[in-house]
Amino acid sequence: MARMWEADPSALFVRRLGKSAAETGNSDGREECPDIWQLDNGDVAVIGRDLTDAYGPRLPVGVALGPDERLIVIPGTMLSAAKADIPDA
Repeated sequence: MARMWEADPSALFVRRLGKSAAETGNSDGREECPDIWQLDNGDVAVIGRDLTDAYGPRLPVGVALGPDERLIVIPGTMLSAAKADIPDA
């Protein structure tokens, strides 16, 4: 069965959504920081902590992870800061 959506690994980073981790207080100045980026095809790339192993066994009913998917966690302040950059549906 074909997937309804597939990530395009050739898509390019276009713009940060929200503020940088330094601006939201989620960085200690090192390079490994959470981030949210819009790609040139409209998809969104999220950089965060991979907590697939921690959350995978306790996902809510109806939620599933594919074998090539990871559950990524970012600080709530990062998403809140991106709200103005995310269009309404």
